[in-house]
Amino acid sequence: MNAVIYHNPACGTSRNTLALLRHAGIEPEVIEYLAHPPSRARLVELIAAAGLDVRGAIRQKATPYAELGLDDPAVSDEALLDAMLAHPILINRPFVQTELGTRLCRPSEVALEILPPLQTPFVKEDGEVIIG
Repeated sequence: MNAVIYHNPACGTSRNTLALLRHAGIEPEVIEYLAHPPSRARLVELIAAAGLDVRGAIRQKATPYAELGLDDPAVSDEALLDAMLAHPILINRPFVQTELGTRLCRPSEVALEILPPLQTPFVKEDGEVIIG
């Protein structure tokens, strides 16, 4: 199965999701989105395919979200997208796309929705066991 993960190696959820993909026998295309952010069209596509709205795909924690005034509900989707592209840290992670769908994998086990069934348990970095 082919897969793409928009990954931040500094993020535990992203690392767990990548490890889960590999545990499922998938070597995904890994895009470190902070260094190589998606195009606007690709970002819009990922958000829509994951069933989210733009605000649901924006990261608030440890980002310039509030500083940029993005917490104002009047900020348009277009302005949010502009901010996400100007500051890729605002793109929530990890987005994963497989032949079975696209998800924002927070928590990492959301990836199970778009992976083949796991044959063996998976253990996250913190020791939590995920049964596929």
